Amino acid sequence: MTQNLTGHYVTQFTSNMQLLLQQKQSALRPYVDMGAHVGSAAVPVDQIGKVEALSVTSRFAPITDQDIPTDRRWVYPQDKRIATLIDHFDKLRLLADPMSGYSQSISAGMNRSIDDIIIGGMFNSANTGVAGGTAVPFATANQVSVNVGGTASGLNVAKLRKARQLLMSYFVDPSETIYCAVTSKQIDNLLNEVQVVSSDFNMVKPLVDGVVTRFMGITFVPCERLTADGSGYRRVPVWVKSGVHLGIWNDVRADLTQRKDLEGLPWQLYTDMTIGATRLEENRIIELPCAES
Repeated sequence: MTQNLTGHYVTQFTSNMQLLLQQKQSALRPYVDMGAHVGSAAVPVDQIGKVEALSVTSRFAPITDQDIPTDRRWVYPQDKRIATLIDHFDKLRLLADPMSGYSQSISAGMNRSIDDIIIGGMFNSANTGVAGGTAVPFATANQVSVNVGGTASGLNVAKLRKARQLLMSYFVDPSETIYCAVTSKQIDNLLNEVQVVSSDFNMVKPLVDGVVTRFMGITFVPCERLTADGSGYRRVPVWVKSGVHLGIWNDVRADLTQRKDLEGLPWQLYTDMTIGATRLEENRIIELPCAES
């Protein structure tokens, strides 16, 4: 047996590139109102409030005019970008061209940022008034207690029922689809609810696939980007499409340019966007604080 055969050992490297597990598409964008805007701020909607009828108490009395309340909701743009360089010299040393994989990673990062901006628009103060000078915080009346359905509980049927009841009490159009963004933890909570998993209550059989897509007229939107409140409870939004606006000044755009001002003439992948989000009306969105112990 030759002792020199080890000198011919080889090392094989892969020519495949795989994107690591991550959220690639925007989870929330398809389920909010959208509009194109220009300028430093925009008004997605002018609001007209309600007026009540007065009783006629005497004949030929003077007519009293009634002011109908009006307001204006504002949305402001946020600029986001991702850029990276791919050196020509590095490409010579790789078996696979990284361009495609890098482009996918950048696109996924921008899409996640869209969800973050939408979530911020749902819960942050919204600006109203003629010039947007009045900040309106999220309505505490639309925050369901974390103790509904159990002390410091997760997502459950009782909380969903309360959210639906509140939306109906505010005269939200019953023909509008109600959405609820949930993390994997809230889905797991629902799989522990008898009303959700039992065919006696639900035509869908979530235990077959372990996925809850719709229950009690509410469509669930998986989103792991949901934030937590000051107490550490997950802020789960329940809303209708007409209640949240995504303003688009400049949609996601991508550019591939060879940088001839740098050594090696590297390629630059550059992506940016300018968007903003806001609540359109307080009573079109409900918050369900959920514990995740």
